[in-house]
Amino acid sequence: MVILLVVLHIIVSLFLVGVVLLQQGKSADLAGAFGGQGSQTAFGPRGAANLLTKLTTWSAILFMLTSIGLTILLSRASGDHSVLSGTGHPATQSTPKK
Repeated sequence: MVILLVVLHIIVSLFLVGVVLLQQGKSADLAGAFGGQGSQTAFGPRGAANLLTKLTTWSAILFMLTSIGLTILLSRASGDHSVLSGTGHPATQSTPKK
């Protein structure tokens, strides 16, 4: 179950990065600075923003849910609840006697 959730989490995170990088900022091109409509958009000036915004929202929700799910599953799997449970004890330094 954990492996399936990790794979889904990686896929969702890569998709989220891709969708965020596809988005264009508000008035990002030179035509936007002068009030142009942005003639180089694939989905029209408003259609792409709505589609990419919805994709970003849903992928962010999935990312958060898989993160919470992984945290719950991995905390139940480990018997130790301490952050320092896997570390060794530091070596004690003894002062040489004179």
